[in-house]
Amino acid sequence: MNEARVLVVDDEGLNLEILGEYFESEPSFTLRTADGGEEAWQILRDPGQHFDVVLLDRMMPGLDGIGLLRRIKSDPRLADIPVILQTAANSAGEIREGLEAGAYYYLTKPYQRDALFAIVHAALSDAKTRDSLRRRLHEHINSLQFLSRGEFTIRSIEEAGQLASFLAQACPNADTTVLGISELLINAVEHGNLGLSYAEKSQLKREERWQAEIDRRSALPAYRDKRVKVSFERSADCITLRIVDEGKGFAWQNYLELSPERVCDPNGRGIALARLMSFANIAYEGCGNVAVATILTAPHIR
Repeated sequence: MNEARVLVVDDEGLNLEILGEYFESEPSFTLRTADGGEEAWQILRDPGQHFDVVLLDRMMPGLDGIGLLRRIKSDPRLADIPVILQTAANSAGEIREGLEAGAYYYLTKPYQRDALFAIVHAALSDAKTRDSLRRRLHEHINSLQFLSRGEFTIRSIEEAGQLASFLAQACPNADTTVLGISELLINAVEHGNLGLSYAEKSQLKREERWQAEIDRRSALPAYRDKRVKVSFERSADCITLRIVDEGKGFAWQNYLELSPERVCDPNGRGIALARLMSFANIAYEGCGNVAVATILTAPHIR
């Protein structure tokens, strides 16, 4: 397996030393450090450098974490690198500021080694999924912009990714829309049909056993015949996706926004990010086992 390259940016030498010791114990990582925002920016701008994740301190003199984050996200070469914001500032307003700047992963100081690597692995896994979905977009050589209505069924996480890539081709801004469609389909499979709770997924992610548990449940008689039904319908100004699973539903109201209480968990941000990045609106019906997502098609709106 290739090593993941990590850039750690922090103006406190002790923090850099501690993080260096943490990463030294993990041979799957290669670490580089910077003691300030400007130094980090020079490193990132070097075309010979490549990083898979940036661990960024928010509070620094000069170019602070939010300022550096905005620079990273405004540079097309760097924009897709996941950035983990490490901070003591975890109020709703400060988290919202970080989200708007492009930080979707957080560590609240002080944090333990296990929490650090849970978030790092989650960020790397999400980035890998995004890259895979975007590559799949180009595998569909037929144009789908004329698709007006369709009905589909899926069973597995793999099928969710395949269908998301297919349907995104029929939508504007396919590169961002595919991420939201994939998130809703995966939620319908794992949380809906396979009955995996938020807490269970958090624990499995921390222990790196999530995929094994998905495979185990998918083979059980109680789950193996369940399907997710997906309908696609285009109208004059929007596309509506209706996703129905066979699960017991969930308290969806808690997940439309990225909550400060969950911001440091390795999971739980997908619906909020899908709503922010991919859809004009997400609504749930019944007990929460029906998701309805709206994608605007008028170019002057989105």
